[in-house]
Amino acid sequence: MFGLVDIYAIPLSWWRHSGAPGWFHDQLGFHYFGLSDLPENFIYNTGNEHPLRRLVSTFLSPLASSYVFVVALLLAVAWLVRRRPPLVVWTPLAALLFAGLLWTHSRSSYFALVAGLVALALVRRGQAPALLASAAVVLVTSLVFVKAYTHVAPSTSFTQSELAQQRRHAHQAGGSAGGGFSDASTASHWRSLRTGVSTVLHHPQGFGVGNAGSTASRTGVKVEAGESTYTELGVDAGLLGALLFVAWSLLLLRIVLPCTAWLGAALVAVFLLGLQTDVIGVPWLAYVLWALAGVVVTTAAARPFATGPS
Repeated sequence: MFGLVDIYAIPLSWWRHSGAPGWFHDQLGFHYFGLSDLPENFIYNTGNEHPLRRLVSTFLSPLASSYVFVVALLLAVAWLVRRRPPLVVWTPLAALLFAGLLWTHSRSSYFALVAGLVALALVRRGQAPALLASAAVVLVTSLVFVKAYTHVAPSTSFTQSELAQQRRHAHQAGGSAGGGFSDASTASHWRSLRTGVSTVLHHPQGFGVGNAGSTASRTGVKVEAGESTYTELGVDAGLLGALLFVAWSLLLLRIVLPCTAWLGAALVAVFLLGLQTDVIGVPWLAYVLWALAGVVVTTAAARPFATGPS
């Protein structure tokens, strides 16, 4: 709710002069240039010098916020389809979470949520019709919202120095952002993924820890692969390391999904998101989602030794 209020009521100029830029720069070591030391994805760059606001919430990131919305929505929908009381609480909460997810304008998260709902339907056969219907509603609504985003999202403006930086970058890149699912941002994600895969295949022994993603960016090292969890692991730990992570993730999913369906569905969504973002580098995911999965695995492993009814 704070995030939704923020993008309409709190101007971007307030964020520029808040403590957020210093936190990103001084505390985390990130050097951003296009938005006065704020992350570039704080806004959606339409390419016409009139950017649109994205929901960042208290994570100060549309991506990290969208990931928590996806996980929370899977939990909320799992309870809704089982008609767990009180529906008067879960229904508006799910609606609010979905609104938050839409306004993050994270298209990969929309698809991840759909994948999670489908995975949930495969496990909970009794609620499969309702879950698949929910997945269809999410998919259609997301497609419509992406098209309508330029009309409903609050607009903002660049400063003169930001405009100069944006024009310089556009001149060097030779293109501009657009709308829908085939804009420059989407193309950049796919290009980064292909480049990372190529790097790992041509250098399967890896480059050593710290040569990929945000770690390399913060420490001034050449970024050999970025965005994708799997290519970053391939660069840091070699092809074998990346394959071991994939195998371990599939095994984790095999245990968790039948035991705690919503959590397994959340893992499906996160593993899918890992194709185009560093999900391990999102602290709350690393510390909360995997910890919950670990609790489920430990509980499942202890069941054969239980002496009483579980």
